[in-house]
Amino acid sequence: MHFIWPQALAALVLMPVLVWFYLWMLRRRKAAIAYPSLLIVRQAIGNSARWRRHVPPALIGVAATVAVIGVARPIMSVVLPADYMTLVLAMDVSRSMLAEDVEPNRIQAAQASVREFLGKLPSDVRVGIVSFAGTAQVVQPITDNREDLVTAIDRFELQRGTATGSGLLLALATLLPEAGINLEQIIYGEDFGRWGASPLRPRKEAAPKPPDQKIVPPGSYANGAIVLLSDGRRTYGPDVAEAAREAARRGVRVYTVAFGTPNGFIPGFEGSNYWARVDEQSLRAIAAITEAEFFRAANSDDLKQVYEHLSSKFSMERRYTEVSSLFAALAATLVLIAVVLSLVWFRRR
Repeated sequence: MHFIWPQALAALVLMPVLVWFYLWMLRRRKAAIAYPSLLIVRQAIGNSARWRRHVPPALIGVAATVAVIGVARPIMSVVLPADYMTLVLAMDVSRSMLAEDVEPNRIQAAQASVREFLGKLPSDVRVGIVSFAGTAQVVQPITDNREDLVTAIDRFELQRGTATGSGLLLALATLLPEAGINLEQIIYGEDFGRWGASPLRPRKEAAPKPPDQKIVPPGSYANGAIVLLSDGRRTYGPDVAEAAREAARRGVRVYTVAFGTPNGFIPGFEGSNYWARVDEQSLRAIAAITEAEFFRAANSDDLKQVYEHLSSKFSMERRYTEVSSLFAALAATLVLIAVVLSLVWFRRR
């Protein structure tokens, strides 16, 4: 818990003074009244009334303490419904997704699970889809139209290679279009795509570089995230760890899903059997760098459970918010209880 105005907490030093004042008033009252016998007082007060008379003042004291904390304007990390959320799914469409260790095969099981995942997302969550193999491409720009998303998933085409870093960077550029991430320049160099320039013949006068990106704490971006599903290790493209650090510098979490079994292989592909081992180490590293979570899915049921977990997570978000009103409400409730108890227990007839 943090406080916007912590100086107000200095008023808490007055609480012991109030307790001392209450005890002093009790002693003074006892000293001012003379009784011929203490037995008469005990019989008049009764056992229960002796502790009841201290309850309302105690509640008032607690209410005053709570009110002082509320005045300091406390801030707490709470889970609240997300105002809006944008997700980018980065899907591996390399040929290793033909492995049949997951029935009927990895790609068909992944497609079915993602369709179910999209159906369970709240309507105010927007989604974009990026596919990657030897290269990466946006198969569906960010939209809230679930039919367009399902159609994009159905038209996946498997390709050679696995450029996981390219897929992650393109997903990041799709999520944050204003970030100025140029995937071609990252792969081929800063001069790629400029007028009169090529990787072999750079332009003589380089264009000015964009201003440096402001670095924020990892995981601090609350309005979106990336979900990356892959079943193999990188064979092409940028370094995966550096791509993850690029996302972390912008505060974007990358949730990774390792899909398949350690012994997966593609039977009879081009006349030979090819092993399609899942690279859990890289996917774990991506999630750790971006302060997200790693999931393992060895079959279609596991993948459905992963997406069910993610759909519930993305419909809520943890954020810091001021809770002064809660402390004010608690203080007012305690005062009201003290007044009601005083009226019930000590009403005069």
